[in-house]
Amino acid sequence: MKNFGLKKLYYSISEVSKLTGVEQYILRYWETDFSQLRPSKNRAGNRIYTNKDINLILQIKKLLREGKYTIEGAKKILDDKAVFGDHQQTPEPDEKPAEKIIPQISNPNQLLLLELKHFLVNLSRQI
Repeated sequence: MKNFGLKKLYYSISEVSKLTGVEQYILRYWETDFSQLRPSKNRAGNRIYTNKDINLILQIKKLLREGKYTIEGAKKILDDKAVFGDHQQTPEPDEKPAEKIIPQISNPNQLLLLELKHFLVNLSRQI
């Protein structure tokens, strides 16, 4: 994990905003779009972010701003990382669009699992 200079277990939304360079209102919006980003809240109801949350925010920021992904595209990449583990590389911004869509999978079982997942998602949308 990245060391942010502050040695704390939890960070406020204003601290996270300064550390990541992402405005507070955008952080709140991303919570509604990215299911993985769910900071806890303290007794006062304020958001408290962990280092894991901050790293996820930095990944989202990189995908959206440097990688030029749509929110849906970034969600798909993060969902695929959750399914196949974090060993998949985040595509570089200079890759062609087709290379961004098709993940680099070396294990045939992972490819089959990914195809089944997408089939089920599409099927559930039709129902």
